[in-house]
Amino acid sequence: MAMLFQHQGLTPTVDPTAYVAPNATLSGDVRVGPGCRVLFGAVLTAEGGPVELGEGCIVMENAVLRGTRRDPVRLGRHVLVGPGAYLVGCDAADDVFLAAGCRVFNGARVGARSEVRINAVVHLRTVLAEGTTVPIGWVAVGDPGQLFPPDDHGEIWAVQRELDFPGYVFGLARPADGESLMPEISRRYGRALGRHRDDRRVDDGRPGGEPDGISR
Repeated sequence: MAMLFQHQGLTPTVDPTAYVAPNATLSGDVRVGPGCRVLFGAVLTAEGGPVELGEGCIVMENAVLRGTRRDPVRLGRHVLVGPGAYLVGCDAADDVFLAAGCRVFNGARVGARSEVRINAVVHLRTVLAEGTTVPIGWVAVGDPGQLFPPDDHGEIWAVQRELDFPGYVFGLARPADGESLMPEISRRYGRALGRHRDDRRVDDGRPGGEPDGISR
């Protein structure tokens, strides 16, 4: 049976026609639509905002999908998330391909029929038009999204700086030279993630119980 956890009073829901692998983990307000497949080792966790999979989505092995209070994760119909991909607080429209190892960050929106190829990055608050392809290992950044090779740091930073990663994600001002945000970030994450101490496994209350709504 899959590992389903009630988090902050919210419980995952899985359509009866979907399949969730026995060692996949779903936590909180996670909604798996008709015909979806969530494979081995995948983690779908609602950290204050939902994770929603539309009809026919595939989430491959060891992918992580994390909804946030500010930005849920929402996948349209027939979206494929490759092995080891990481999606946080982002939106992908219908027929999107998110390849192995790609990263899509907070507030990003990926247009229909787009492809984010192996190890590519879609940065926070970036908007990709329909049919966009982000090449292997490249970085998409900005609204509208611009595409850069990974070694073009200066050009990437010129766009990324204005997107204000620390302010948007953490609510913190960018630190002065020689200072670090990490102590405060770790404290905030520690408080938020500590809420999982109160999670409850969704089953019949006994070891080996069968969770509701899981299709074998």
